[in-house]
Amino acid sequence: MMDTSPALLLLLTLGFCCPGIYGQSLQIKLRSPKDISQLQVGQKLELECHTDGNHGASWIRQDSSGSLHFIVFISSMSRATFQGGQRTSTRFEASKDSSIHRLAVKSFTPQDQGSYFCVMNFNQMLHFSPGQRAFLPVTTAVAPSTPGPTTQRGTTEGDSCLRTPDPNSRMQEDLDSSCLTFLCVTLAGLCLLLLATTIVLYQLKVAPTPSMCT
Repeated sequence: MMDTSPALLLLLTLGFCCPGIYGQSLQIKLRSPKDISQLQVGQKLELECHTDGNHGASWIRQDSSGSLHFIVFISSMSRATFQGGQRTSTRFEASKDSSIHRLAVKSFTPQDQGSYFCVMNFNQMLHFSPGQRAFLPVTTAVAPSTPGPTTQRGTTEGDSCLRTPDPNSRMQEDLDSSCLTFLCVTLAGLCLLLLATTIVLYQLKVAPTPSMCT
């Protein structure tokens, strides 16, 4: 919900009731950090609001949901009044030097994120500065890199068929191997049979013939 600080309600009431609301006379400048996109948790954020004269001004913050939050009012006498009518704040510092109104976020936290505006009521008109966005960098998880395909040493893309043989060629190789084994066994059997026949014939030839005489 919108911050219900009396000072903020007064500012908004003036803004809605008084015509000619514009922000050309106010300008916000950064003091630190120089690169607002690299804002970190715990870092000090310093903003400056430059006005056309010695007037009082307020700082407000609009969060990501659009709600407005009153921070501080700095009078023309350089007196700061924070939310709740407090003279000091544990989170913010505020000061004024002539026509420059300064705001400092002592230690930036996620709840300090938003757009910061400088607002001034002058001649019954409410002047808004351009908003200064202050957000922490969005961190995204880095997905682990997927390792590329590995190749065997000494092999190239051209001989990939050696690593993944075709099933049909594998079957043909098995069939050829079986046939070769069968032929080898058959030839070995024939050789043994021929050798045995040769030995028997040789023994019959050299054996003595029995005599028929008495």
